[in-house]
Amino acid sequence: MSVWYDTSVFYHMYPLGMTGAPRDNHPSSAPDVCRFSQLEAWIPHIRSLNFNAIYIGPLFESTSHGYDTRDYRKVDSRLGTNEDFRRFVSLCHRQGIRVVVDGVFNHTGREFFAFQDIIRNKWDSPCKDWYRGVRFDGQSPFGDPFCYDAWQGHFELPCLNLRNPQVRDYLFRCVDFWVKEFEIDGIRLDCANVLDFGFMEELRQVTSRMKEDFWLMGEVIHGDYARWMGPQILHSVTNYELHKSIYSGFNDHNFFEIAHNVRRLEAIGRDLYTFVDNHDEDRIASKLTDPDHLAPVYMCLYTLPGVPSVYYGGEWAVQGRRTRTSDQELRPAISPEQFDQLHCPLTDLIARLGEIHLQENAFCKGVYRELYLTNRQYAYSRENENSLVVTALNNDPAPASFSIPLPQGITQALPLIGEKWKISTPSVPIAAENGRLNITLPGNWGNIFKLL
Repeated sequence: MSVWYDTSVFYHMYPLGMTGAPRDNHPSSAPDVCRFSQLEAWIPHIRSLNFNAIYIGPLFESTSHGYDTRDYRKVDSRLGTNEDFRRFVSLCHRQGIRVVVDGVFNHTGREFFAFQDIIRNKWDSPCKDWYRGVRFDGQSPFGDPFCYDAWQGHFELPCLNLRNPQVRDYLFRCVDFWVKEFEIDGIRLDCANVLDFGFMEELRQVTSRMKEDFWLMGEVIHGDYARWMGPQILHSVTNYELHKSIYSGFNDHNFFEIAHNVRRLEAIGRDLYTFVDNHDEDRIASKLTDPDHLAPVYMCLYTLPGVPSVYYGGEWAVQGRRTRTSDQELRPAISPEQFDQLHCPLTDLIARLGEIHLQENAFCKGVYRELYLTNRQYAYSRENENSLVVTALNNDPAPASFSIPLPQGITQALPLIGEKWKISTPSVPIAAENGRLNITLPGNWGNIFKLL
């Protein structure tokens, strides 16, 4: 049975950054300002680029960057109210766009009620077992009258004890609240690589009862992705391996790295959440040593196995690098009034790639087959019972010609992208010759062919 996330193309939104919200959440941060009204203006833009799903987060009341949660039942007041977010989700749904939110369950902020209760009541607190590693024989670096485990040594992020039934029950009731209050379609689990597996398994059961097609995707950077995925646990995890192999494969003119990664993850690759940048990683336009590689990079992202996601601003080749002390460059404020000014040929290419991905369902669950591979040229097919398509890529600045074998009975190949940067120009079919397709690609370009 097909479900919505099998055919999704995601747009990744970081709302605190893209709306220019204050970095710290104080009462003086204009709580009456509804920044969701700015985000609503993005919906037609997102739809015009042929995205049909949004991953948006962090969203819930926090102290600063959004991942130091203060209240799981209240939308961050820098963005607006619960009613504002409910309206946003409703508008997305009317446009055929699903909405997935951040679930920050590994840790809270220090202002969360349970942590504050321990500060006040110490060992007499009913919440003393809500956090990992709580000990009353010392102080935290913040001067709290107890010690505790913190995420990666960041003591503003105390780690929840997800093996505590009270904590689980509280978080599950919060998720139930999100589903009923906002009608969300899924959750991206922050720090899934360190979450308790029993917690994730129970969350899968709980959310499946809420919505049969509810989607759970986990942030996993290293490790065997298959450990986190399956019918009893998460539907998907982030494919950081492919993210790394794509940018380094282009920078080093080494398509072998990409192809090796795809082959290694073939068993689960079609379900993985794929991306070329996100709110934690340097922008792909800044990572690439040759900016002309942006076009074939996105062709690669949209046509390799996985659920593709584009981080906001990617459609305009926005640049940004993290520094030793800040992620702010990765999360710039962009006003809807800037859309026309920022529009570029890459914008049109991404729109066309989204259209192709949705039209050719072989890109959703189709079998991957490698057809041609050198350091600088790469061709592969995706196939299911309804569709057979070939992607051919060239990361060399010079034009490249090569030949690939075709299945028996294929006589023509229709290019789905026009000449270089003439994205929508219809192309005439290319006739097969002796069972092979002869392809010529401009430098730093690619194309997608529908086999007929």
